[in-house]
Amino acid sequence: MITPEPAALVRDHTVYACVTGSRAFGLATADSDTDRRGVFVAPTPLFWRFRKPPTHVAGPADEQFSWELERFCELALRGDPNTLECLHSPIVERIDATGRELVGLRGAFLSRRAHETFVRYARSQSRKLETDVRTHGAPRWKHAMHLLRLLTSGRDLLRTGELRIDVGDAREELLAVKRGEVPWAEVERRAARLAEENDAALTRSPLPPEPDRDRVEDFLVRTRRASANGGPGDRTNG
Repeated sequence: MITPEPAALVRDHTVYACVTGSRAFGLATADSDTDRRGVFVAPTPLFWRFRKPPTHVAGPADEQFSWELERFCELALRGDPNTLECLHSPIVERIDATGRELVGLRGAFLSRRAHETFVRYARSQSRKLETDVRTHGAPRWKHAMHLLRLLTSGRDLLRTGELRIDVGDAREELLAVKRGEVPWAEVERRAARLAEENDAALTRSPLPPEPDRDRVEDFLVRTRRASANGGPGDRTNG
């Protein structure tokens, strides 16, 4: 088997593709980009070589990024916000039988690990924003908006056991932050309060301590086996 170019892996072997970012969160405005994310299944025979297929591919379109299935599952099992949000996007552009099974498994990826990953990512973003304030006198307001959105999403996930993507009634409040209408000190105060609420939600969360790794691994093995036998993972998916 000739090793396909990365773009061909995305084109011919994508099992799930969606729109994420502001358009999925209900925060899109006239100048918003369209962020596309997806999952492809590299044909199993490619893993039998010394040179393995890529774990992810940027492109081929602008604002497009795709993960190979195994890498996607690894990240989602760790509670990575980007992959979990991808699985819960309300805007699905492409899906086949394997993709539908992956989406059907999205609850298996959720666990209390989300507390560490969501809050840690938010704190990393907060440090970058603080650097912006010291250097330029103001943060990147779009990033400040998403900091609050992420902390809210993580808190609600821990409280309810469900990951909700659309910000709903919080849209205008968050867009006011993006427009720079909320002082940075107030953004910091809200972020600190949300971080505390995440901590409090963890102690009584309905989420399990760990994700259902065995269930996800069973799906991955079956998908690899089907691909090796000439199944969906080894043909162009419509």
